[in-house]
Amino acid sequence: MERKHRQRDVFIRRLKDARQRLGISQAAVGIAAAINPDGASTRFNRYEKGVYEPDMETAGRIADVLNVPLPWLFAEDENLAELILNFAALPPDFQHQLLETSRKMVNELPDDDA
Repeated sequence: MERKHRQRDVFIRRLKDARQRLGISQAAVGIAAAINPDGASTRFNRYEKGVYEPDMETAGRIADVLNVPLPWLFAEDENLAELILNFAALPPDFQHQLLETSRKMVNELPDDDA
């Protein structure tokens, strides 16, 4: 139960941070994410307050509107969250290079560190 609470708190914080960084209203995000225009502001406000949780399809549309990768909204570890943002910002060939480098690094770890 505590983990679910922590994940919700992370989602709420990231949702609000991403929206505020873009300087757009809750209603604007809600409407752009195809949430019912009549209740978009209220619904999005309740997502940011943790009253409601969007389904994954809606969360994906919200992430698109906020220009962040969906996994970033849920990443509990700050290093992982930054890595997700950085990875998404890279062109595909650099993404592939980074992925290959990370595979090599993992394969080179001593057995007790893996």
